[in-house]
Amino acid sequence: MSAPLLQVKGLKVNYGHIEAVRGIDFELHEGQITTLVGANSAGKSTTLLALSGLVKKAAGQVLFDGQDLSNMAPHKIVASGVVQVAEGRATLTTLTVQENLELGAYTRRDRYNKADELDAIYALFPVLKERAGGLAGNLSGGEQQMLAIGRALMAKPRILLLDEPSMGLAPIIVQGIFRTLRSINQAGLTIFLVEQNVRQALKIADRAYVIETGNIVLSGSGRELLDNPKVQEAYLGS
Repeated sequence: MSAPLLQVKGLKVNYGHIEAVRGIDFELHEGQITTLVGANSAGKSTTLLALSGLVKKAAGQVLFDGQDLSNMAPHKIVASGVVQVAEGRATLTTLTVQENLELGAYTRRDRYNKADELDAIYALFPVLKERAGGLAGNLSGGEQQMLAIGRALMAKPRILLLDEPSMGLAPIIVQGIFRTLRSINQAGLTIFLVEQNVRQALKIADRAYVIETGNIVLSGSGRELLDNPKVQEAYLGS
């Protein structure tokens, strides 16, 4: 296997005296979907926030394509090519759908054709094109999730970090979101997915990790963990 695109070594995050993440190691390989699954408060979202520079690390190193991101400011991490879709979508509700998308490209320094790139996002999510001039606050939850993903893609990431994209969405909408993630990945984008919907996440993952109380306790391919009796008992209801 090729060298990892992103490597995390000994990552620790504390909230006061609480150890939220306890010295974990994992890797993301280019062109793959990697997922981190676990129960509520296991440390999944904290791990993502640490990768994005949004919470302070107590210890550990984050290496992205040989570059050390460990102490880099969040906006510089985005500019380097690691872009997060936050839990809860975080759309700017008083701006239009198109204005939200255009803001996604704010860190870019390259020349690009805005119209062409918006068209690419609208091809992925046709409903956003229909709503382009409307306020983002008038979108449904599923549409806001599409907008959040589209806005992140406007930054031209090399790694897309997603925090609980299925949260609060109807099953049929979740299936559509996951199909789109697979399509984006097949076009070459590396994805790191933090998700409580363990079954859906493992179905699309090339590589998977299970986190419990801040520790990674299992790893393997998505299929291996789907078939793992411990995972089935703890997370899949079987």
